[in-house]
Amino acid sequence: MMGASFVIALCLFINGELVEHRIQDSLSNCLKHKREAERHLANDNKQLMCGEVEAEIVKNADGTLAIGNIINK
Repeated sequence: MMGASFVIALCLFINGELVEHRIQDSLSNCLKHKREAERHLANDNKQLMCGEVEAEIVKNADGTLAIGNIINK
């Protein structure tokens, strides 16, 4: 684990519960990915949101960074 940091995240909520989150390099990139994903969402219970969150950052086995846990939304 690398520690806590503020990042832009694309978050997927299903039935109001956070089920997935991905680090984005900028807010504009996050909004682009959100628009693309929304075109393919078939379920009305799914919602995507972009925003700055405080999160624990972890390094994946391939060296990429990921959100381990969101501390503060």
